[in-house]
Amino acid sequence: MVISQNLDWPAPCISGTRRLTLKLIGILLIVFGIAALAAGGFSYTQREKVLDIGPLQATTETQKTIPIAPIAGVAAIAGGIALVFVGSKSRA
Repeated sequence: MVISQNLDWPAPCISGTRRLTLKLIGILLIVFGIAALAAGGFSYTQREKVLDIGPLQATTETQKTIPIAPIAGVAAIAGGIALVFVGSKSRA
């Protein structure tokens, strides 16, 4: 059994536009990961109608917080770095 040592590919595995797309997505993931680690979550205000009788109306506002786990930020940064690395790697 003979295995050829010539492993030259006739075309690159990842095209130029795909490399650029991978880099862009990787950079965005890194930015979002850093933002997630810095912010730790986000808050929003929910308004709800409590009473609506003719011209009389009453509403209540509830502030809710959605936490983002630090592991999600670290995972986004790691995935972004991997995509930037794969997008930057040139075939020699």
